[in-house]
Amino acid sequence: MSKVNKWLKESIFINPLSPGCKMCAKGSKLVVLITGLCPANCYYCPLSKEKKGKDRIFADEWELSDENDTEKLILEARYIGATGAGITGGDPLAVWSRTKKYIKLLKDEFGTNFHIHLYTSGMKNYEYTNDLIKAGLDEIRFHPMPAFWNNMEKSFLKKSIRNSLDNGCDVAIEIPAIPNMENEILSLIKWSNDNNLCWVNLNELEFSETNANELNKKGFTVKDDISAAVKGSQETAYRVIEFASKENIDIGIHYCSSSFKDGIQLRNRIKRRAKNTAKKSDLITKDGTFLKGVVYSDRITLDQIYKILIEEFKIDNNLIFLNKKKNRIEIAAWVLEKIASRLVKKDMKCFLIEEYPTADGLEVEKTPLPF
Repeated sequence: MSKVNKWLKESIFINPLSPGCKMCAKGSKLVVLITGLCPANCYYCPLSKEKKGKDRIFADEWELSDENDTEKLILEARYIGATGAGITGGDPLAVWSRTKKYIKLLKDEFGTNFHIHLYTSGMKNYEYTNDLIKAGLDEIRFHPMPAFWNNMEKSFLKKSIRNSLDNGCDVAIEIPAIPNMENEILSLIKWSNDNNLCWVNLNELEFSETNANELNKKGFTVKDDISAAVKGSQETAYRVIEFASKENIDIGIHYCSSSFKDGIQLRNRIKRRAKNTAKKSDLITKDGTFLKGVVYSDRITLDQIYKILIEEFKIDNNLIFLNKKKNRIEIAAWVLEKIASRLVKKDMKCFLIEEYPTADGLEVEKTPLPF
């Protein structure tokens, strides 16, 4: 009997646990969306409208202009202090040569211990997995279609999985925990165990803007008012892992909850990025977001505001940043709170902004000053 370990945010696992999952928990895995293209048409795919079916590239939230825009890729890895990368899509094999290029680039830049895993349906270009392994790929996570979960012997993935194992790559299965498919998932786990795979990862099924209609058609609902997770998905994963723990299963099994992805993986990653990208004028919250003072005006140019703050208010220029991209002056929040009432009298607008330290700088909250 195998021990079921409780982990963070309702995630559980049976050892061994993938090195990639451990790094994700620390927020040290760079997420590389190598393309939004994919030959599969999974009804539960959660990829956004902006990315799904489009050949776009992202390093975390930072979009690359094209596949040669690799400076951003390396810089983002350094910003989060990455110890590895997860290459996802779409399907990375849809652009296998680009994927190979990025694997080699990351290994050359950060060394052989930089752990790289990728996800694939294996439906297209699976014959090139050897090229990716030679370039330095450490782990490949196959995503078989649900129709094959209880009969992998008939899956076209069988040959590619065996070939990847023979070439020294860690091989895993990663699928969503679809409610009422316990028997099929257990069959897939037993097949994976019998064929010497390393582990099986089960993800909590989630609603998104692109899969909501299909999930609704199948009768799925959200589990509560504050979550996008599908009701019954977590219970399905728990039952499967509990049953598997009593069987003669030697491989690792990991259930990853949606709250783990948001509350642990993402939170820890942005905290790492905040630490490495904060300006002297930024305050870092306990959640890793930035608090900034922001000043702009409909009547006065940014250059004029900057000059007023430096010359009239004697503000240290290390505590001021002229952000032309967002058309505003950023100033230390503790400084702006003291002078906001005077600036408003000069036809300036003052706010306290909370935003993510990510490349897209997603705004969380905006509060007018003075209070």
